[in-house]
Amino acid sequence: MSLRQSIITVLTLGGLAVVRLPAAADKAAFGLGNPTPEAELRDLSSDRPDATEAPFTVDAGHVQLEMDLLNHTASDSGGGRTSEWGVVPFNLRLGVRDNFELGLFVAPYIRRTTHAAGEASGTRAGFGDLTLRAKVNFQGNDGGGTALGLITDLKLPTAAQGLGNGALEGSVLLPVSVELGGGWDLGAMTGVDLVRNEAGHRRCGWINSVTTGHDITRSLAGYVEVATETGADAPVTTLDAGLMLKLNADTQLDAGVQLGLSRSADDALVFTGLTRRF
Repeated sequence: MSLRQSIITVLTLGGLAVVRLPAAADKAAFGLGNPTPEAELRDLSSDRPDATEAPFTVDAGHVQLEMDLLNHTASDSGGGRTSEWGVVPFNLRLGVRDNFELGLFVAPYIRRTTHAAGEASGTRAGFGDLTLRAKVNFQGNDGGGTALGLITDLKLPTAAQGLGNGALEGSVLLPVSVELGGGWDLGAMTGVDLVRNEAGHRRCGWINSVTTGHDITRSLAGYVEVATETGADAPVTTLDAGLMLKLNADTQLDAGVQLGLSRSADDALVFTGLTRRF
């Protein structure tokens, strides 16, 4: 029985049952050296597959792996076509405190092929950029209908030649989540990022997204999302959709597509992925 569940003491006094309920557990006491007990874990929440990050953090003392098993991006630009494959890019999330986590994004292998008009195809392959993340939850981590958080990212230019822009970049994001009832939920995110464009100039951009999801069955849910980003060169707008299948309390599969609505966006990104909590 969990610490949050009621410990019931029943005393029969002349046919009258007296029930004693202790106070709820204080999850602030849990940390890296004192992991949150399994029975106290909040419902599994993943920052994937949509672009809108969740305001919820991983329970203290636990690790969550979120990864694409495989993804493929295709785009047309400048009279050429680019095709890119990503193999098992992942985000490793560590619950440090009840409302604070650290994360690491890794792209172990990227293969990018460019077909330029009238020229031979060129291929680059190798390791991608690393991104460090810190996330704090201000409200709603364990329920309440509304949740709010803060995320800071720092991208390290570790990518192989031709696969990154070689620049240190960062962002600050404010994600929010609202339960709408009837199996519906709403997520939104706004933030700013500091990036370097193709001309080598640093720009401050604005990130916005809104997503809505609905339970299809007890274990299957779907979402639709619109996301925009300005700052690097030209505004990027995408329309995203996908499905999430919960296998158990700690494991979720997903698949989806991201379609470019603006000229500067990739034509399409398709992916399938996994979330697993330990």
